[in-house]
Amino acid sequence: MADERESKPEEKTPFVQPDEDTRARLEAENGLRQFDRLVEMIDAGLRSRFRLRPSQLMELNRIAVEGLIEHPGSLRRGGIQISGSDHVPPDADTVAELVDELCDYINDSWDAATPIHLAAYVMWRLNWIHPFDDGNGRTSRAVSYLVLCVRTGSRLPGSRTIPHRIADNKFPYYDALDAADAAWRNEQLDVGAMEQLLEDHLAAQLVEVFNVAKGETDA
Repeated sequence: MADERESKPEEKTPFVQPDEDTRARLEAENGLRQFDRLVEMIDAGLRSRFRLRPSQLMELNRIAVEGLIEHPGSLRRGGIQISGSDHVPPDADTVAELVDELCDYINDSWDAATPIHLAAYVMWRLNWIHPFDDGNGRTSRAVSYLVLCVRTGSRLPGSRTIPHRIADNKFPYYDALDAADAAWRNEQLDVGAMEQLLEDHLAAQLVEVFNVAKGETDA
């Protein structure tokens, strides 16, 4: 299996891809800007009744891939392949409806489901839909963390957050996605592996804060 999963739109566009160095710089800069906007969204969600909307997903994707693809933040208009994965995302003409259904699931389950379940569902389902030409993983991790923080009721402490920790080692994350995909092919919704992954990363994030408070590591 490849070290990274990469989205490959089937339609060719005239967009000129940046060179490798420029792409790396833009990805880093966009990542910082996306996280800053994510924090703003979390704070806004904590101040009033939160509802997940497609526009939030599209904005976080736009920031993540600005300058890297032709239509950042837009829902894909063609088929897409994921290198390193057996999953075949749904047809482009169903994407908008599926994104609406994802948001409806979160909003309708908001009070009844646990924060971990909601965050795990977003993480898997957004990857399953793969609604964008690029940056689906980055967007899913950001939106998942948005849902987790707001549903938990706080901007969770820690400088190395769950999205950062997943990015450091994506193999368990890929395994959790594959497990949920396999369950869905059998007409079952089971994001248990993703829930466990998020629980483990959340515990590590909070333990790190605790250790800093005790003076056992640098802030």
